[in-house]
Amino acid sequence: MPRTISTGDAPAAVGAYSQATTNGDLVFTAGQLPLTPEGELLDDRPVAEQTEQCLENVRAILESEGLSLSDVLKVSVFLDDIGDFEEMNEVYSGYFDEEPPARSALEVGHVPKGAALEIEAIAASG
Repeated sequence: MPRTISTGDAPAAVGAYSQATTNGDLVFTAGQLPLTPEGELLDDRPVAEQTEQCLENVRAILESEGLSLSDVLKVSVFLDDIGDFEEMNEVYSGYFDEEPPARSALEVGHVPKGAALEIEAIAASG
């Protein structure tokens, strides 16, 4: 049975979606913007700082289910500007330094709320 996941350690959903869902075997996070758990949008900060906040949000959601970033199978990174790839990747690499998950990174027309990027993940929980 599908189940929604919610934690106060990551920003609340800002629309008609859940922070994450699970079927008991996999956890699918929603795209995480550079929002603090208190709801502060870091859209005016450098891409590196925005990347860190997105990944900290993913980490918090996974930890609420007893998982860690080492359980991540796939990450999708949506960049407002593909020119920011190197800056994003430098921070990202520090979170997934050993046996990194599969990843897609692509430029999209616009990221919600004017952020530089959005990151979502799929993790194994079983």
